[in-house]
Amino acid sequence: MVDIRREPYSDDAETLSARLSSSLGRASPKSPTEALQPEAVPPPPTRSSAARHPLVVFFNFLLTFVIVGTVAVGGGVFAAKVQFERPSPLDQARTISVDRGASLSLIAEQLQRDGIISSKWLFVAGVWMNQQQGNMKAGEYLIPARASMYDIMEAMVTGRGILYAIAIPEGLTSQQIADRLGSEDILVGDMAATPPEGSLLPETYKFTRGDTRESIIARMGRERDRVLADVWARRAPDLPVATPDELVVLASIVEKETALADERSRVAAVFINRLRLNMRLQSDPTVIYGLFKGAGKPSGFALSRADLENQSPYNTYVVNGLPPAPIANPGRASLEAVANPSRTRDLFFVADGSGGHAFAETYEEHLRNVARWREVNANSGAAAAAEAAPADGAAPPDGTADAADAADQPMALTPPGADEPALDPEAATGQ
Repeated sequence: MVDIRREPYSDDAETLSARLSSSLGRASPKSPTEALQPEAVPPPPTRSSAARHPLVVFFNFLLTFVIVGTVAVGGGVFAAKVQFERPSPLDQARTISVDRGASLSLIAEQLQRDGIISSKWLFVAGVWMNQQQGNMKAGEYLIPARASMYDIMEAMVTGRGILYAIAIPEGLTSQQIADRLGSEDILVGDMAATPPEGSLLPETYKFTRGDTRESIIARMGRERDRVLADVWARRAPDLPVATPDELVVLASIVEKETALADERSRVAAVFINRLRLNMRLQSDPTVIYGLFKGAGKPSGFALSRADLENQSPYNTYVVNGLPPAPIANPGRASLEAVANPSRTRDLFFVADGSGGHAFAETYEEHLRNVARWREVNANSGAAAAAEAAPADGAAPPDGTADAADAADQPMALTPPGADEPALDPEAATGQ
């Protein structure tokens, strides 16, 4: 019979043996003196041979150097950026001229020499950091007080220099415009040739010191082409001018005939009506241009009867239709007047003695206007001068070189249907 109560404890011998083995594996108890003694620290692990390889050592050094260098460069760049954008100690505005073709180094040296910046190297570095080294423009610049190096760079990159202006009046010839540009000492360079007559747009043009005369001429030409294209696209549909060039020719005549804005379209209508009727234009300014070309009428010159008979292709007293080329450079207003003239039947106009003109549809009415003009000018003696030497169109208010004599004497135009011009001043019909 088996005692089941002892079955779980049947291995007491084995259990005791295990306990003894466990107790033998434990450290022996230490005395108090031994417990106070420090235990030996285990030695560090042995360094691998790969870590001691020269390449590994070199790359570790290189990585450390790169990290330290990057931090140093970043700090330097930040400090330079702060200095580049910091207001300068400049206490008053200064002017500096940058010559065309000057390098960044020369510009920086000039700025430092003039006391505008503290360090040319910092300026050069700042420009390079902003990648603007190739965009610095020549010109004359006004540097305001307290301007930073960044402000100076921005002004030179955008070309915000000191602007000058030259006003080109309407009605000047290309030669006269070239002469004006030639006398402007802020501009530089020579012009290769005088531009064709009528190819420039009179206007006020702004420029900076160092701009070339050729660049101004090129701008005037581009503006003329742009304005002419716009005007031609909006012209009246029934004009007796076939091309934009013919429109410019007639506009140049209108420009020389009157300086009054409210008369241009009506003067244009007179010439448009004459072209439709195959009448000669008989314009005094065309005679003058045939005599003196681009040089313009000399001061004190007055047309004579012999001048009206001068066989010039520009003399509209002896040739039919338009002259072969413009006689001046018309402004936009005159181009607009020819493109959209007044809707009148006027064929004649004559000075009215007050700076304007009297218009007429018939030759008889025109003769009455001539008589009134002579009466108005009789007290000043202009009538006697008219018999001797009549002059061309109304004088512009500024009295420029191409203006007519103050008398504004009328010239003879051909009555409708006549083949030759009537040179009798009593039959005068316009200017």
